[in-house]
Amino acid sequence: MPLSAGDRLGPYEILAPIGAGGMGEVYKARDTRLDRVVAIKVAKEKFSERFGREARAVGALNHSHICQLYDVGPDFLVMEYVDGKPLQGPLALEQTLRYAVEIADALDAAHRKGITHRDLKPANILVTKSGTKLLDFGLAKLSKEREAVAGGETRTKSLTDENAILGTLQYMAPEQLEGKEADARSDLFAFGAVRYEIVTGKRAFEGASKASAASAETVRFSIYPPEKNTLSGAFNTTLSVPQFALSPDGRAIVFAAGVQPRVFGGPADAAACREQDGGELPAVR
Repeated sequence: MPLSAGDRLGPYEILAPIGAGGMGEVYKARDTRLDRVVAIKVAKEKFSERFGREARAVGALNHSHICQLYDVGPDFLVMEYVDGKPLQGPLALEQTLRYAVEIADALDAAHRKGITHRDLKPANILVTKSGTKLLDFGLAKLSKEREAVAGGETRTKSLTDENAILGTLQYMAPEQLEGKEADARSDLFAFGAVRYEIVTGKRAFEGASKASAASAETVRFSIYPPEKNTLSGAFNTTLSVPQFALSPDGRAIVFAAGVQPRVFGGPADAAACREQDGGELPAVR
């Protein structure tokens, strides 16, 4: 049953609803012990596997650009309240670079902990006065090592069933659409789509079904989108190296203009990065 202002969940006083989805409702609340504003995600029925996965994933992370987990209840999660709006484009080059670096750094922190987000998209990235915050690890995949540390077990549903797709079609990597296992490289593909969108103000891929989304990826992209050459220098600057490679091994994230050069991702494109940018790039991974 939906909660109303003034209702209590233990020490948490509900202030106002924030939103709702298939997983449950989200409320703005106050921790009466600390007089701190928080966000509470309440499950529709019980503490589901997805809730447990999100708790284990976010609980393992401590990063300035990732929403923090404060507490866990019988059917709810208490999260950091983020006062911001979903990421939207088109943005100026300076903002694009700043946000892109922040998001990439947050992803890198998660990947180093054995956590793949699997649902990276602008709606899951809030922009605040101090920068970006990555949210919603409800579809996150935890490595076996991370699950062992957390004492849990991940059961990944098959993506071959249209009704069991995990993620958002327009941001899913080809291997996800094909029903293959997702990993950190899948997040890199989604990140490429996010970067494209905040530069251009439009989605890199469109498609209302798995088949149409896969077709869009295969036909419109090989290494770079055809629109790349018709855009301003902002897109060339922020997408120095393809995250859109159809093969996971060909993906990497590079920032080589206006910020300290860094490579996020596997080593496959490191040589190409160095050749393109004229120097050694220190790899983060």
